Amino acid sequence: MPMHLEIVTAERVVLSDEVDQVNASTADGRVGILPRHEALLTVLVPGELAIIKGDERTEYAISGGFMEVLSSRVTILADTVERSDEIDETRAEQSRQRAEERKRFAQTEREIALAEAELTLSLVRLRVAQLNRNRRQR
Repeated sequence: MPMHLEIVTAERVVLSDEVDQVNASTADGRVGILPRHEALLTVLVPGELAIIKGDERTEYAISGGFMEVLSSRVTILADTVERSDEIDETRAEQSRQRAEERKRFAQTEREIALAEAELTLSLVRLRVAQLNRNRRQR
């Protein structure tokens, strides 16, 4: 018995489908959501979002947001979400390098925090893109 998943950003509905499992990075750690999960409202942090439907697993890079879980429905409101095959690995690497440079030359706490957030997201994007590349090579 699958559950309905909806992933939404300010720009678009990323996904609206019946799925078997959702794995996400929350402020309290990684969680796995199955149908009939206990109700939950949680903060999502930058990380990998994995969606499992049958034998297919799809990874997304998520920059953060919120997840509401009801017994047969999961809603994710995200700042940004990119499916693994949408990520340009070269651009993600360039973003990582820029973030490291900004962090190195940051002078205020705010500049450091912004650079660290950018670095974290670029590392997530790289990891998710590499998962996709590794899966294609099998």
